[in-house]
Amino acid sequence: MKRPIYLTSPQRKEGTIPLPMIRFEIIADRIDYQGCDTLIFTSKEAVRSAEAIDPGWKSYPAVAIGPATAQRIRELGGRVLYQPREFYGEILAADLAELFREKKLLYLRPEKVSFDSKAFLKKAGIELKEQVIYRTGCRQYRPEEAPPDGAIIVFTSPSTIHCFLKNFSWRESYRAVVIGRATLKHLPAGTRVAVAEAPSVAACIVRAHAWAKEE
Repeated sequence: MKRPIYLTSPQRKEGTIPLPMIRFEIIADRIDYQGCDTLIFTSKEAVRSAEAIDPGWKSYPAVAIGPATAQRIRELGGRVLYQPREFYGEILAADLAELFREKKLLYLRPEKVSFDSKAFLKKAGIELKEQVIYRTGCRQYRPEEAPPDGAIIVFTSPSTIHCFLKNFSWRESYRAVVIGRATLKHLPAGTRVAVAEAPSVAACIVRAHAWAKEE
């Protein structure tokens, strides 16, 4: 019997069972552009939140972390100045330090992040301005809504793992597919896990289906 595939991101995708783990809340009423000339977005939700707060963000070029983020920026009429080769914390920070040393960067970010880019860049002599514009919270589920034994669960951020474990106990028979190495670190020890070949939900789903067929 093929393993069922559960998707923990907020979006629905064909071939998966939706199990969204996080909810979003905008917590800023304005964006402080003072002293900046370039924006950094690390998620589609950050772009959506910026649009809801102040559509004027599109006046600034943006660094987009991940293909889905870049796509959302373009869809809303913004301009992608640069898209790093990878979006893992230290690699990303190294890219920014090398290419944007003369830029005045504003990182429009969630309340919690998995990597402290500001501290890393400061070591490289770059001052990164940050503004928290949204926060994530966990959705609540009943114990009986847990995925069945043997399920493959797709995690698209550290927050989705945190919220899953807040709702359900991790079963030894579960398999996990994660969007990248930063997310991988948050799984319980001993988890059978695969990392997607590209940092996108689509790549995660492709990997999950391939794993389901293998087994």
